[in-house]
Amino acid sequence: MRHSMTGFASFQGQGQGLSWTWEMRGVNGKGLDLRLRLPDWIEGLEAAVRTLTVKALQRGNVQISLKVSSNGEEGALRLDKAQLEHVLAAMTQIETRALETGLSLAPSTAADIVSLRGVLTAEAEEADQALLKASILKDFEAALASFIEMRATEGAALEDILARQVGEIETLVAQAETLAADRAPQQAERLRTQLARILDTAENLDEARLAQELAIIAVKSDVTEEIDRLRAHVSAARDLLHAKGAVGRKLDFLMQEFNREANTLCSKSGDPDLTQVGLTLKTVIDQMREQVQNVE
Repeated sequence: MRHSMTGFASFQGQGQGLSWTWEMRGVNGKGLDLRLRLPDWIEGLEAAVRTLTVKALQRGNVQISLKVSSNGEEGALRLDKAQLEHVLAAMTQIETRALETGLSLAPSTAADIVSLRGVLTAEAEEADQALLKASILKDFEAALASFIEMRATEGAALEDILARQVGEIETLVAQAETLAADRAPQQAERLRTQLARILDTAENLDEARLAQELAIIAVKSDVTEEIDRLRAHVSAARDLLHAKGAVGRKLDFLMQEFNREANTLCSKSGDPDLTQVGLTLKTVIDQMREQVQNVE
């Protein structure tokens, strides 16, 4: 099954008072280019993600991001003794100054003091790094599987399009072969007419040189080799579409060969109908090449 290089996947998870979201995005590329945006405080996470991704993918520009946040769960309350001493010292200074100015302050309670900022804090539970990493990586594997599934779905649709385009190319090559065969008598007659005109008007002709030039003209107008190579390329394209593994680069190279033969066919046609078929052939090849750019 063919895989597209375009895909997207997202997966959410949570544990140890934290929540996280994985996102993967992929577009076409010449090789496998990974761009990771991961928290650096989870030791060994990036290396593990790279290893898993390289084993699963062969081509594409892939962006992988992980966002981790606290889900608001709190642990035990902790008394900040240093902050308490600062608060008590400040309160003493305030009460002393108030007495000096004749102000009477209501007595403070313990509840008043602990409610002040920084005196009593909720201590977050410290995450178990090994357990957290294992949980996050498990969810990454799920995101990666979803990403691969999407690429496979798009790849299946892409394979159908490419198979149809290969069929169109095969039909056009058959039309070109028929037109080339039909024009042969006219070409031969045209050559005979030109030869007779030359023989009637020219003197002291070098017959060997003349035969050589006529042979060159005949070769330049013969499209048999181009049609044969186009048929071979059609067969090669079908084999690649059914082959296992990444074949995008091979298909891309094959499209260049298709285009080269179509250009030569047009330049050697010497017939408007055959030229039109050649131009249509070039159009289909260009359309197919655009699709091939997304094949892994």
